[in-house]
Amino acid sequence: MKKVITYGTFDLLHTGHINILRRAKEFGDYLIVAISADVFNKIKGKKAYYSFEQRKAILEAIRYVDEVIPEYNWEQKVEDVQKHDVDVFVMGDDWTGEFDFLKEHCEVVYLPRTVGISTTKIKSDLNNTNNG
Repeated sequence: MKKVITYGTFDLLHTGHINILRRAKEFGDYLIVAISADVFNKIKGKKAYYSFEQRKAILEAIRYVDEVIPEYNWEQKVEDVQKHDVDVFVMGDDWTGEFDFLKEHCEVVYLPRTVGISTTKIKSDLNNTNNG
């Protein structure tokens, strides 16, 4: 079985998220999604609309996702790849080069982002609508 892993906050689920999950799953048979734990979001200075448990439940309902695990820090990626016997690490191309250190453990793939959509844009648009 070929295992794939990807990482993210996955807050305010949108078509960009679905696209990257679908495309990541095409690289293997089993897709693991590591999502930022609430404590990790605080460390990063991010505030998710949904809690970790809510985001986890949403992702578990998506047919491309086989397993959801928490991400507690930037450094755990090597450990996750080894612990879960991961063959392919997938991220959006806005992270190109950032995770090349994983190439000694697995294949690393950077996928193009869906143009015109992001959680940041959604939050900004909603904020502008509410303030406008």
